[in-house]
Parts: sequence; structure tokens; C-alpha cells
Amino acid sequence: MTAPASTSLVALDDIRAAASRIAGVARRTPLIDVGGINGEPAFAIKCENMQPAGAFKIRGAYNMVAQLSAEARGAGVITYSSGNHGQAMALAARLLGIRAVVVMPETAPRVKVEGAERLGAEVLLAGTTVLERKARAESEAAAHGLTMVPPFDHPWIIAGQGTCGLEIVEQCPAVSAVYVPMGGGGLVSGVSVAVKSLRRATRVVGVEPEGAPKMTVSRAAGHPVTLPKTASIADGLLSIRPGDLTFAHVQALVDDVLTVSEREIEAAVKWLFDHANVVAEPSGAASVAAVLRQRPAADGIVAIISGGNVSPQDYAKYITG
Repeated sequence: MTAPASTSLVALDDIRAAASRIAGVARRTPLIDVGGINGEPAFAIKCENMQPAGAFKIRGAYNMVAQLSAEARGAGVITYSSGNHGQAMALAARLLGIRAVVVMPETAPRVKVEGAERLGAEVLLAGTTVLERKARAESEAAAHGLTMVPPFDHPWIIAGQGTCGLEIVEQCPAVSAVYVPMGGGGLVSGVSVAVKSLRRATRVVGVEPEGAPKMTVSRAAGHPVTLPKTASIADGLLSIRPGDLTFAHVQALVDDVLTVSEREIEAAVKWLFDHANVVAEPSGAASVAAVLRQRPAADGIVAIISGGNVSPQDYAKYITG
């Protein structure tokens, strides 16, 4: 499948430039071998939960904010986010001395709201859907001259997220498949460019919750589709629509899109605690949920743990449940 001619995909050189730009800010996170005992699949996890601000989002956020003009920096930046991207943009802005405003849903986990505030951002709460918080962010941006730093559908964001894919290929040269949690599609887009450019035969699999199958429905339709609603414990994967640019990347480069159930996501959070001593939020564990269900026998399987921002109360429920 090819992307629409009107939509230009991010290039490997864009990702390599981003890697240089974010060096010293985003961490080169570890790739850890897990499983392989008592008949469980043996695979590796890419621990993006260990990034500053607790998720992969710092890669794209810093890559974009660092490229803004002096005039744009002076006015400040704004975004709309379920939590992790907002925290990452807040951190990027703080490191660069820029004002930051984050619009989050009224249902955002308190741990993510407090995380953004702790990093110096002004947090505004608006509605419960991405459309409501996007509208509020656009209104604030227009009123105060702020630059929008979108959560996923921008080439600078996608290029930054793609640096995770570069690292995977360097850390696991024989990588055969990469499973990627998928919300709006920024991470899977960037990772697919990096991995497919360097290891064409490697499969890239996007994973989303059954309660938020925006990419599954869009791929079936052949164009981005807006869902009427989404619901899942994986609060970072609740976009109701893929981006136009991220959808083009997925159509062109992603081999498969899977959905996982709430029960499978919860089980994956607990499995990572029990078997790898890794703290993953439900969104970050979706990739592992897919691996544990599919039980691939091949070598070189990698699952990205995209984030670890989960409240202690919820986490205790998942790991003891």
C-alpha cells in the first residue's frame, strides 16, 4: 500500500537529524530481554517508560520546540494532550526557557496533570474528548500568539519519535518485528520509517485498544475516520481519529494493526511487573499484550513500552488483580 501522493512521509535523514538534536535530552533507553521461561515467548522490551517525563514523547516534543524561531519561543508554546505529550512539551519548554500551556481532558489522571504542572506548565482542563481540548488549545493559541506543538500529526514530531526506531535497530540488529502502542500514530509512524529504511524485512505492528480502534477502522475505510467515542484504561491511546500524516505512514509502512482487550492490557501490566520489574502504564503495555497473545516464536521480537505514568492507586490494582 502506498501513501497518498499529497502527503510526504518523513525521511530517514530527518530522523537522524532529530537524533542529533535531542541527544543529551532524551535518553537512549535500554532494550531488555524478557520471557522465554515456562513456555512464554522470548522477546525484548524497549523501555521508553524510563525517559524524562516518563514516556517516549520527549523525543518528538523536544525535536519540535528546539526548532522554533526566536520569535515563536518568545511567545510560548501550547498543546492538547491526554497527559504524556503535555508533560514532555512542558519539559522541553522548561529546558529551553519557554512559556508552556497544556490543555488536558477533565478526566486526565492526576499524576499526569501534576507532572506537567511540576515541570512549569500552565494546565487548562477542557472536556473529555480530543476535539474539545484541541479546540480550546487553538483558541488559546490564537488569543495569545502561542505556537501549537501537536501531539502526533507533524513531521517534526514524527521524526523525533522515529529516533526510538533508530535505537532499536542499533541495539538489536537482527530485529524481526517491532510491536508499537498506537494512539494518534506518531510513534508507530516514526519507528516504521526508521526500521523499514534500515531493515526492510522487519515487520512493524501497531497495537491499539479494542475500545479505541481508530486506526483499525480507518485502514478498513481507506482514509482517516473519526470515531464517535473511545474508552479504555489505556488513556494515552484514546485518540478518536488518526492524523492525516500518521495515517499515510501507517498505510505505507506498517504491516499489521492489532487491537487488544482491557483484560489483556491489565494482564500485560502485571506481567511486566512480575517478570521484568518494569513499571508500565496501560498504554505502554499494549504492545506486550499483543506479543503475549500472539506468542511469536521468531527471534528478534521487540515490544516498545511507550510510557510508565500511572497513579500508584491504579497500578496497585493492576498488579494485585
